[in-house]
Amino acid sequence: MIQVRKSSERGHFNHGWLRTYHTFSFAEYHDPQWMGFRTLRVVNEDWIQPGQGFGTHAHRDMEIVTYVLEGALEHKDSLGNGSVIVPGDVQRMSAGRGVQHSEFNHSKHDPVHLLQIWILTEQKGLDPSYEQKNFRTEDKQDQLRLIASHDGREGSLTIHQDTNLYAARLSPGTEQQHSLKPERHAWVQVVSGKVSVNAQALESGDGIAVSQESIVSLRAIQKSEVLLFDLP
Repeated sequence: MIQVRKSSERGHFNHGWLRTYHTFSFAEYHDPQWMGFRTLRVVNEDWIQPGQGFGTHAHRDMEIVTYVLEGALEHKDSLGNGSVIVPGDVQRMSAGRGVQHSEFNHSKHDPVHLLQIWILTEQKGLDPSYEQKNFRTEDKQDQLRLIASHDGREGSLTIHQDTNLYAARLSPGTEQQHSLKPERHAWVQVVSGKVSVNAQALESGDGIAVSQESIVSLRAIQKSEVLLFDLP
């Protein structure tokens, strides 16, 4: 079963300092047909203006993954972590029983473009924790690179959920396949470019839910970047 979520159908807000698109219901955007997919709860695409950002705010019982596409995002949290996230970096914050953090555009001149991803945690009340790693472009080139997993294998980030997150940068005409075990599901988010996913043509900002299929087949129509979630 295939269900396409077109970029143009996402929730959209322009607050001046922030331009944002919500794949699933989030904050003041509510669509009962798009409350998430399996354990994937949020995929927000944000553009934050120079020197602007989200002031200190609280989260709990959620796995939060930040994937920066352009620019630099400055992060600070109540665990004492402080970092700047740039393209190639992936950050995981397990909010657990509660954490406060802030996120700001590190640049005074250039916008920052990012995806913020929320994944439901497997257990409430965990200790909050933080992790950040860089994944080389060449390791994602024309292959699915595991960047987050339940067990942190292959140098991936560790998330508290039975979910595998892959990233790939695809050259035009190249193909990749991902096998889905029985009772597993997939979500593919097109970060940039144009791709075909199980014969469905998608472009930047589009997403697709895949269930009751044994293979997720990706073919790049043009230079593209995608995220693939293998979900319980």
